[in-house]
Amino acid sequence: MLDPFGRRVTYLRVSVTDRCDLRCVYCMAETMQFLPKADVLTLEEMERLCAAFVARGVRKIRLTGGEPLVRPNILTLIGGLGRLIGPGGLDELTLTTNGTQLARHAGSLAAAGIRRINVSLDSLDGDRFAAVTRGGSIARVLDGLMAAKAAGLAVKINTVALKGVNDDEYDRLVEWCGSHGFDLCLIETMPMGEVHADRTEQYLPLSQVHRQLGQRWTLQESDWRTGGPARYWTVAETGRRVGFITPMSHNFCESCNRVRVTCTGTLYTCLGQDDAHDLRAPLRAGADGAALAAAIDAAIARKPKGHDFIIDRAARPGSVRHMSVTGG
Repeated sequence: MLDPFGRRVTYLRVSVTDRCDLRCVYCMAETMQFLPKADVLTLEEMERLCAAFVARGVRKIRLTGGEPLVRPNILTLIGGLGRLIGPGGLDELTLTTNGTQLARHAGSLAAAGIRRINVSLDSLDGDRFAAVTRGGSIARVLDGLMAAKAAGLAVKINTVALKGVNDDEYDRLVEWCGSHGFDLCLIETMPMGEVHADRTEQYLPLSQVHRQLGQRWTLQESDWRTGGPARYWTVAETGRRVGFITPMSHNFCESCNRVRVTCTGTLYTCLGQDDAHDLRAPLRAGADGAALAAAIDAAIARKPKGHDFIIDRAARPGSVRHMSVTGG
């Protein structure tokens, strides 16, 4: 699939639920109204839709949420998609999770074909973690991470850089990730959805963080890529990698290979634009493979050039959707 700007779309991110068992301050409002069940695709519909994207050339699928592992019977979908891995199908099936459910699911994820996961973790301090997540237990997440490690899953820690919140922890995170064999990816906060917080106070350009880390660690630029937007450096002292995702200070739209499908079957071809395309209607109307492929192709043909996020006290969010709806 080629978009209007010649970019090949090979990466699909699928939000399997808008629900989550945490309420991270940059992602959700404290009181959320979640979607009614009838609006959400069944697991069978999601599998059919993913298969249609694979037939159109998608080679990597990442399952997200909300928190994907709170969806009942989610391992049924993961197992079905795992069977698409192989020649002519998927190269990789991955998962982004907050880690709260990993202790009981890590082994099953590995058995279903997942080899690599991203785990959102914005602080190693228990009290601070509870504040950022509005009540989450870091002990539970750490138990899940150790279970993932024991199951043989490669782990990347995703940390949203929040000025005045966790900006004194990045050295500690690099050291801790190195000690456990995890990679680390730092992410600039993005203006998505009303979260009852001032993002001008939260925003921290990662160029500053890179300079700060370079004072303690030897950062060697790496050509490592995972299919996403992060640029990686190898930390010579630990042998692990640290990545930087910079949608605000240096966007990566020129190389975008991604589209996103929400749990309602809405396709967004850009995280920062409200270019919604309904795929649930043709799915539920019994569209055959050709009709569904045509609907997907029509959406890709309108993929915008890029996002236009702005962090500004007076501006509304770049997108009215909460991050939990689209899946990051």
